[in-house]
Amino acid sequence: MHRPLARLMTVAVASEGDQVTTLELFFDLVYVFAFTQVTTVMSHGRPPGSLLDGLIVLSLLWWSWAAFSWLANQARADAGIVQGAFIAAMVAIFIACLAIPDAFTGVASAVVVVACYAAVRLTHAGAYLAAGRGDPRLRRQVIVTVLASLVPTVALLAAGALAGHSGQGPLWLAAVLYDFGAVFVTAVTSQGWQIQSAAHFAERHGLIVILALGESIVAIAAGLGGARLTWRVALGAALSILIAVGLYAAYFTRLPARLEQALEHAQGTARAKLAQDVYSYFHFPVIAGIIVTALGIETAMEHLGRGHLGPTGGWALGGGVALFLAGAVASQVRVGGTWPVPRVAAIVALAGVSPLLAAVPALAAIAIVAAAILVLAVIESAAQAPGDSPREAVGHPPVS
Repeated sequence: MHRPLARLMTVAVASEGDQVTTLELFFDLVYVFAFTQVTTVMSHGRPPGSLLDGLIVLSLLWWSWAAFSWLANQARADAGIVQGAFIAAMVAIFIACLAIPDAFTGVASAVVVVACYAAVRLTHAGAYLAAGRGDPRLRRQVIVTVLASLVPTVALLAAGALAGHSGQGPLWLAAVLYDFGAVFVTAVTSQGWQIQSAAHFAERHGLIVILALGESIVAIAAGLGGARLTWRVALGAALSILIAVGLYAAYFTRLPARLEQALEHAQGTARAKLAQDVYSYFHFPVIAGIIVTALGIETAMEHLGRGHLGPTGGWALGGGVALFLAGAVASQVRVGGTWPVPRVAAIVALAGVSPLLAAVPALAAIAIVAAAILVLAVIESAAQAPGDSPREAVGHPPVS
């Protein structure tokens, strides 16, 4: 009777070289649905407010996902207490996702989102305390984070949910900004977080990028809404897929290997600080950029043959890709890499051309963005030295 219970209470500490477990992949499937719900919030509301609402919800989802990526790097996700925490969090996140589309229009749905978010973060904290047995500094870090970050954040979210439409947006925005800031400050002051496996952490974040890219593909069909296949629809779909291909190439061609290698070389507190900056913070604009791009693609597919694209679609297409590239550039520079001039130029060009995209036909807008991201891929490929390996040294030690 006691042996099964004892197994449930165990913790399998992670070690260098560990890979992502199948339970973590299963856990991520909830976020496939979550990303779709975020796009729904953005597309069905009144812009620009709906765009901000979507980013607020995405921030909550991102922080819940990031918290569990750190936990699984401390202790294996497929054993004991941590396994139970992952399963409980999956349930809470899925229920929150069901409420997300109405979270900014109904008090009950907003309360559900807040309650589920609090449950996920508290479950994470409890499992982390168990995983940190024998490490007083790590356990102190978890407690400080709960008191200084989670409690005030949930209080602001709860106040916003009960305040109704007029006060919810500002209070929820304040909550997510506070959460991001408080976690950063407590990590710097307490310095208790640890990264056990650089390979696991890098792979974990590469997988969430893949899932987000899937939303940019799903958005093609969502935008069509069952429309008949015509040459315009086929061409628009093909060009939209090429945008996703360009984003994939911009991230996966060289960046993951650079980041993982830098994380492998760093040790102790410097490694945890690097992981926090590059993955927990700079990867948020990477994911947000993909989701915003997906909104632009969905809007563009809705407007095929209807005249100009409009400001929502234009700014989402150009701005989404620019935001994605900005997160990738920040990650590369943080690990000691040089400023990638073609990417910086592409960011400026895409941000600047967004008003033009709003004023041209949807098909033309998709073609312009697809051309821009694919031209960038060609330029970067041509600039790569012969025999240059993605596993090459970054060139400079990571900044601590």
